[in-house]
Amino acid sequence: MPHLLKYIIVTPARNEAGFIEHTFHSLVAQTSLPSEWIIVNDGSTDETGLIIDRYSSQYPWIKSLHRENRGFRKAGGGVIEAFYHGYQNISVADWDFLVKLDADLSFGDNYFEECLAKFERNPKLGIGGGMIYHKGKDSLELEENPLFHVRGATKIYRRPCWQAIGGLVAAPGWDAIDEVKANMLGWETRSFAELSVIHHRYTGRADGRWRDAVKNGVADYVAGYHPLFLTAKCMKRMVRKPYLVGSFGIMAGFLKGYLKRMPRVTDKDFIEYIRRQQIRRLTFRSTIWK
Repeated sequence: MPHLLKYIIVTPARNEAGFIEHTFHSLVAQTSLPSEWIIVNDGSTDETGLIIDRYSSQYPWIKSLHRENRGFRKAGGGVIEAFYHGYQNISVADWDFLVKLDADLSFGDNYFEECLAKFERNPKLGIGGGMIYHKGKDSLELEENPLFHVRGATKIYRRPCWQAIGGLVAAPGWDAIDEVKANMLGWETRSFAELSVIHHRYTGRADGRWRDAVKNGVADYVAGYHPLFLTAKCMKRMVRKPYLVGSFGIMAGFLKGYLKRMPRVTDKDFIEYIRRQQIRRLTFRSTIWK
Protein backbone atom coordinates (compact mmCIF):
# COMPACT_ATOMS: atom_id res chain seq x y z
CA MET A 1 0.00 0.00 0.00
CA PRO A 2 1.23 3.53 -0.80
CA HIS A 3 1.12 4.67 2.84
CA LEU A 4 3.79 2.09 3.72
CA LEU A 5 6.31 3.60 1.32
CA LYS A 6 8.92 5.89 2.82
CA TYR A 7 9.61 9.21 1.21
CA ILE A 8 12.03 11.97 2.17
CA ILE A 9 11.53 15.64 1.28
CA VAL A 10 14.33 18.17 0.87
CA THR A 11 13.31 21.82 0.52
CA PRO A 12 15.77 24.61 -0.28
CA ALA A 13 14.34 27.94 0.92
CA ARG A 14 15.68 31.44 0.38
CA ASN A 15 13.63 34.47 1.46
CA GLU A 16 10.32 32.59 1.44
CA ALA A 17 8.81 34.08 4.62
CA GLY A 18 5.79 35.33 2.68
CA PHE A 19 4.94 31.91 1.24
CA ILE A 20 6.50 29.08 3.21
CA GLU A 21 3.66 28.68 5.70
CA HIS A 22 1.42 27.58 2.80
CA THR A 23 3.81 24.67 2.32
CA PHE A 24 3.95 23.86 6.02
CA HIS A 25 0.15 23.80 6.28
CA SER A 26 -0.08 21.46 3.27
CA LEU A 27 2.62 19.06 4.50
CA VAL A 28 1.48 18.61 8.09
CA ALA A 29 -2.05 17.81 6.82
CA GLN A 30 -0.93 15.01 4.46
CA THR A 31 -2.71 11.66 4.73
CA SER A 32 0.69 10.07 4.04
CA LEU A 33 3.39 11.91 5.95
CA PRO A 34 7.06 11.90 4.94
CA SER A 35 9.54 9.95 7.03
CA GLU A 36 11.64 13.11 7.12
CA TRP A 37 11.37 16.64 5.81
CA ILE A 38 14.63 18.59 5.68
CA ILE A 39 14.31 22.32 5.04
CA VAL A 40 17.48 24.20 4.17
CA ASN A 41 17.45 27.92 4.90
CA ASP A 42 19.75 29.09 2.10
CA GLY A 43 21.04 32.29 3.69
CA SER A 44 17.69 34.07 3.89
CA THR A 45 17.64 37.71 4.96
CA ASP A 46 13.97 37.63 6.02
CA GLU A 47 12.24 35.52 8.68
CA THR A 48 12.41 32.23 6.74
CA GLY A 49 14.90 30.74 9.21
CA LEU A 50 12.77 31.64 12.24
CA ILE A 51 9.67 30.12 10.66
CA ILE A 52 11.28 26.78 9.82
CA ASP A 53 12.87 26.58 13.26
CA ARG A 54 9.44 27.10 14.83
CA TYR A 55 7.90 24.25 12.86
CA SER A 56 10.84 21.90 13.33
CA SER A 57 10.49 22.35 17.10
CA GLN A 58 6.84 21.22 16.85
CA TYR A 59 7.24 18.22 14.53
CA PRO A 60 10.02 15.65 15.10
CA TRP A 61 10.06 14.63 11.42
CA ILE A 62 10.92 18.18 10.31
CA LYS A 63 14.60 19.14 10.37
CA SER A 64 15.85 22.70 9.82
CA LEU A 65 19.33 23.51 8.49
CA HIS A 66 20.91 26.90 7.91
CA ARG A 67 23.49 28.07 5.37
CA GLU A 68 25.36 31.36 5.38
CA ASN A 69 24.12 34.11 3.09
CA ARG A 70 26.22 34.15 -0.09
CA GLY A 71 24.91 37.67 -0.78
CA PHE A 72 23.09 36.94 -4.05
CA ARG A 73 20.76 34.52 -5.81
CA LYS A 74 22.76 31.86 -7.66
CA ALA A 75 20.56 30.77 -10.57
CA GLY A 76 20.27 27.01 -10.98
CA GLY A 77 23.37 26.02 -9.07
CA GLY A 78 22.46 27.70 -5.78
CA VAL A 79 19.26 25.77 -5.25
CA ILE A 80 21.01 22.46 -5.99
CA GLU A 81 23.85 23.29 -3.59
CA ALA A 82 21.24 23.93 -0.89
CA PHE A 83 19.37 20.77 -1.87
CA TYR A 84 22.51 18.66 -1.48
CA HIS A 85 23.20 20.25 1.89
CA GLY A 86 19.87 18.78 2.96
CA TYR A 87 20.41 15.49 1.11
CA GLN A 88 23.68 14.92 2.94
CA ASN A 89 21.83 15.25 6.24
CA ILE A 90 19.16 12.60 5.59
CA SER A 91 18.98 10.33 8.64
CA VAL A 92 16.44 7.78 7.32
CA ALA A 93 18.50 5.22 5.41
CA ASP A 94 15.77 3.01 3.91
CA TRP A 95 13.78 5.62 1.97
CA ASP A 96 11.96 4.63 -1.23
CA PHE A 97 11.41 8.07 -2.76
CA LEU A 98 13.24 11.39 -2.65
CA VAL A 99 11.32 14.64 -3.14
CA LYS A 100 12.74 18.00 -4.12
CA LEU A 101 10.03 20.46 -3.05
CA ASP A 102 9.93 24.26 -3.24
CA ALA A 103 8.99 26.38 -0.24
CA ASP A 104 6.19 28.40 -1.89
CA LEU A 105 3.64 25.70 -2.72
CA SER A 106 0.33 24.39 -1.49
CA PHE A 107 -1.51 21.19 -2.42
CA GLY A 108 -4.29 18.86 -1.32
CA ASP A 109 -4.19 16.73 1.84
CA ASN A 110 -3.84 13.49 -0.17
CA TYR A 111 -1.28 14.82 -2.67
CA PHE A 112 1.61 12.55 -1.70
CA GLU A 113 -0.63 9.54 -1.10
CA GLU A 114 -1.95 9.90 -4.65
CA CYS A 115 1.52 10.45 -6.11
CA LEU A 116 2.92 7.36 -4.42
CA ALA A 117 -0.04 5.32 -5.63
CA LYS A 118 0.88 6.23 -9.21
CA PHE A 119 4.44 5.03 -8.66
CA GLU A 120 3.06 1.81 -7.17
CA ARG A 121 0.96 1.17 -10.27
CA ASN A 122 3.82 1.81 -12.69
CA PRO A 123 7.20 0.28 -11.74
CA LYS A 124 8.87 2.00 -14.71
CA LEU A 125 7.90 5.47 -13.48
CA GLY A 126 11.14 7.05 -12.27
CA ILE A 127 10.26 10.73 -11.80
CA GLY A 128 6.83 12.26 -11.19
CA GLY A 129 4.94 15.16 -9.68
CA GLY A 130 1.82 17.26 -9.93
CA MET A 131 0.98 20.00 -12.41
CA ILE A 132 1.86 23.57 -11.41
CA TYR A 133 -0.90 26.17 -11.23
CA HIS A 134 -0.89 29.88 -10.38
CA LYS A 135 -3.72 31.92 -8.93
CA GLY A 136 -5.25 34.16 -11.57
CA LYS A 137 -7.86 36.85 -11.12
CA ASP A 138 -10.81 34.48 -11.33
CA SER A 139 -9.36 30.98 -11.50
CA LEU A 140 -6.25 28.84 -11.34
CA GLU A 141 -3.96 29.12 -14.37
CA LEU A 142 -2.01 26.07 -15.53
CA GLU A 143 1.71 26.46 -16.17
CA GLU A 144 1.83 24.39 -19.33
CA ASN A 145 4.65 21.98 -20.04
CA PRO A 146 5.14 18.63 -21.82
CA LEU A 147 3.77 15.70 -19.82
CA PHE A 148 7.21 14.07 -19.62
CA HIS A 149 8.56 17.19 -17.87
CA VAL A 150 8.06 17.45 -14.12
CA ARG A 151 8.53 20.97 -12.82
CA GLY A 152 11.53 21.52 -10.58
CA ALA A 153 9.24 22.84 -7.84
CA THR A 154 7.86 19.37 -7.10
CA LYS A 155 9.89 16.38 -8.25
CA ILE A 156 9.59 12.88 -6.81
CA TYR A 157 12.39 10.43 -7.61
CA ARG A 158 12.12 6.67 -7.25
CA ARG A 159 15.31 5.56 -5.50
CA PRO A 160 16.67 3.24 -8.24
CA CYS A 161 16.04 5.96 -10.84
CA TRP A 162 17.77 8.57 -8.66
CA GLN A 163 20.77 6.28 -8.37
CA ALA A 164 20.79 5.53 -12.10
CA ILE A 165 20.85 9.19 -13.18
CA GLY A 166 23.58 10.00 -10.67
CA GLY A 167 21.72 12.80 -8.92
CA LEU A 168 21.35 16.40 -10.08
CA VAL A 169 23.60 18.79 -11.98
CA ALA A 170 24.35 22.01 -10.07
CA ALA A 171 23.58 24.29 -13.02
CA PRO A 172 20.64 25.93 -14.80
CA GLY A 173 18.60 23.27 -16.57
CA TRP A 174 19.06 20.60 -13.90
CA ASP A 175 15.31 19.87 -13.89
CA ALA A 176 15.36 18.96 -17.59
CA ILE A 177 18.69 17.15 -17.64
CA ASP A 178 17.58 14.72 -14.92
CA GLU A 179 14.44 13.54 -16.70
CA VAL A 180 15.99 13.38 -20.17
CA LYS A 181 18.72 11.17 -18.71
CA ALA A 182 16.07 9.07 -16.95
CA ASN A 183 14.21 8.54 -20.24
CA MET A 184 17.49 7.71 -21.98
CA LEU A 185 18.07 4.99 -19.37
CA GLY A 186 14.62 3.46 -19.88
CA TRP A 187 12.65 5.16 -17.10
CA GLU A 188 9.38 7.03 -17.60
CA THR A 189 8.83 10.56 -16.30
CA ARG A 190 5.40 12.12 -15.93
CA SER A 191 3.51 15.15 -14.66
CA PHE A 192 0.22 14.07 -13.11
CA ALA A 193 -2.43 16.18 -14.81
CA GLU A 194 -5.10 15.45 -12.20
CA LEU A 195 -2.93 16.47 -9.23
CA SER A 196 -2.60 20.22 -8.87
CA VAL A 197 0.08 22.14 -7.00
CA ILE A 198 -0.38 25.86 -6.46
CA HIS A 199 2.82 27.86 -6.92
CA HIS A 200 2.36 31.09 -4.98
CA ARG A 201 5.16 32.83 -6.82
CA TYR A 202 5.29 32.68 -10.61
CA THR A 203 8.24 30.69 -11.95
CA GLY A 204 11.14 33.04 -12.63
CA ARG A 205 9.59 36.10 -10.96
CA ALA A 206 12.32 36.14 -8.30
CA ASP A 207 14.90 36.89 -11.02
CA GLY A 208 12.77 39.10 -13.28
CA ARG A 209 11.45 38.22 -16.75
CA TRP A 210 14.58 39.07 -18.75
CA ARG A 211 17.03 37.38 -16.40
CA ASP A 212 14.76 34.34 -16.18
CA ALA A 213 14.63 34.07 -19.99
CA VAL A 214 18.42 34.38 -20.20
CA LYS A 215 18.74 31.73 -17.49
CA ASN A 216 16.52 29.42 -19.55
CA GLY A 217 18.73 29.98 -22.59
CA VAL A 218 21.83 29.16 -20.56
CA ALA A 219 20.06 26.03 -19.29
CA ASP A 220 19.38 24.95 -22.88
CA TYR A 221 23.06 25.46 -23.71
CA VAL A 222 24.16 23.49 -20.63
CA ALA A 223 21.83 20.63 -21.61
CA GLY A 224 23.32 20.49 -25.11
CA TYR A 225 20.25 21.57 -27.09
CA HIS A 226 20.51 21.40 -30.86
CA PRO A 227 20.80 24.97 -32.31
CA LEU A 228 17.96 24.27 -34.78
CA PHE A 229 15.67 23.18 -31.96
CA LEU A 230 16.63 26.23 -29.89
CA THR A 231 15.82 28.50 -32.85
CA ALA A 232 12.43 26.84 -33.31
CA LYS A 233 11.78 27.21 -29.57
CA CYS A 234 12.51 30.94 -29.73
CA MET A 235 10.21 31.40 -32.74
CA LYS A 236 7.40 29.57 -30.97
CA ARG A 237 8.06 31.62 -27.83
CA MET A 238 7.26 34.85 -29.71
CA VAL A 239 3.52 34.20 -29.53
CA ARG A 240 3.56 33.91 -25.71
CA LYS A 241 3.93 36.66 -23.12
CA PRO A 242 6.34 38.28 -22.57
CA TYR A 243 6.70 38.15 -26.34
CA LEU A 244 10.07 39.53 -27.53
CA VAL A 245 11.61 39.53 -24.06
CA GLY A 246 11.14 35.78 -23.71
CA SER A 247 12.44 34.86 -27.17
CA PHE A 248 15.42 37.20 -27.27
CA GLY A 249 16.32 36.41 -23.66
CA ILE A 250 16.46 32.67 -24.37
CA MET A 251 18.59 33.22 -27.48
CA ALA A 252 20.86 35.62 -25.58
CA GLY A 253 21.38 33.06 -22.83
CA PHE A 254 22.12 30.29 -25.34
CA LEU A 255 24.70 32.42 -27.17
CA LYS A 256 26.17 33.54 -23.84
CA GLY A 257 26.91 29.92 -23.06
CA TYR A 258 28.84 29.51 -26.32
CA LEU A 259 30.69 32.83 -26.11
CA LYS A 260 31.77 32.32 -22.50
CA ARG A 261 32.42 28.62 -23.04
CA MET A 262 30.40 27.72 -19.98
CA PRO A 263 30.62 24.18 -18.62
CA ARG A 264 27.97 21.93 -20.10
CA VAL A 265 26.92 18.30 -20.02
CA THR A 266 29.91 16.20 -21.08
CA ASP A 267 28.05 12.89 -21.50
CA LYS A 268 28.22 12.26 -25.26
CA ASP A 269 25.45 9.65 -25.11
CA PHE A 270 23.19 12.21 -23.39
CA ILE A 271 23.92 14.90 -25.99
CA GLU A 272 23.28 12.50 -28.85
CA TYR A 273 20.04 11.32 -27.24
CA ILE A 274 18.55 14.75 -26.56
CA ARG A 275 19.52 16.10 -29.99
CA ARG A 276 18.10 13.03 -31.70
CA GLN A 277 14.85 13.52 -29.80
CA GLN A 278 14.76 17.19 -30.77
CA ILE A 279 15.33 16.50 -34.47
CA ARG A 280 12.60 13.86 -34.35
CA ARG A 281 10.25 16.43 -32.87
CA LEU A 282 11.11 19.00 -35.53
CA THR A 283 10.27 16.39 -38.17
CA PHE A 284 6.98 15.43 -36.45
CA ARG A 285 8.03 11.96 -35.33
CA SER A 286 7.39 10.30 -31.96
CA THR A 287 9.59 11.57 -29.11
CA ILE A 288 9.64 11.87 -25.33
CA TRP A 289 7.44 14.95 -25.88
CA LYS A 290 4.88 12.58 -27.46
